[in-house]
Amino acid sequence: MPLINESHDSLPYIDAAPSVQARANAEKLIAAELSADYQSSAHPLIPEFPEPKFSALIQQEIERKEAGSPLTGGIDLSRYEAPEPPVRSADSAPNLDEWSQTLRKAYTASSHLSSRHENLSLLEESGKNAWLIGNSQLEEILRALEKELAESKEAAENVNKQRKIAQESSQGEITGLEESWRRGVGAILDVELAAEKLRVDILEQRRQFAQQHAR
Repeated sequence: MPLINESHDSLPYIDAAPSVQARANAEKLIAAELSADYQSSAHPLIPEFPEPKFSALIQQEIERKEAGSPLTGGIDLSRYEAPEPPVRSADSAPNLDEWSQTLRKAYTASSHLSSRHENLSLLEESGKNAWLIGNSQLEEILRALEKELAESKEAAENVNKQRKIAQESSQGEITGLEESWRRGVGAILDVELAAEKLRVDILEQRRQFAQQHAR
C-alpha cells in the first residue's frame, strides 16, 4: 500500500506546456512549502531507519575504516610456517621444552599444509564444474531479472499508451467544455457589467431627480 495516496489531474498529452513565468511561479510556491532542511531530512511519512546493532568487533572495524587506520591484527600466519630448530651450543644439553614447542609448531604447519593440499586437490578436481554451475545459476538469475525488467517496461508503455489514447479521445470534449466555460464566464462578466452600468444610471437618474425637486 503506498504511503501517499494522491491523484494527478494533469493531462500531459493534451495540456500545453507551462510558460517560463508560470513555471517559475509554481517553483516559487513549492519552495515556500519546503522546510529549510528538506535536502538532508527524510519525508515525515517515511519510517525511521532502525538503529543498527553491531557486535563490538564489527563496530571496532567500522571505526577503524572510518578513521582510515591501517589493518592490524588478524590471523597470525607465522604459526603455519615451518619452524626453525632451537639453537644450542655444542657443550650444552638440548632444551626439551624448546624442542617440544618446535615440534608442536611443526605439527601445526604440517596439518595446515596437508589441509591446503587436500583443498587444492579438490579444487582442481571439482572446482571447474562448480564454477560452471555457479555461472549457469547466475546467468539464469540474470535472465529472470532481464525478463522481469522487460515485462515492467512493457507494462509501463501499455499504461502510457492507454492514457494517451484516453486523453486524446477526450480532447475534443474537454476543449468544448473549456470553450463553454469561457463563454459562460464571459456572459457572466457581461451581465455584471450591464448590471453595474444600470445601477450607475439609476443612481444618476435619482441624483438628477433630486436636484430638480430641490429647485
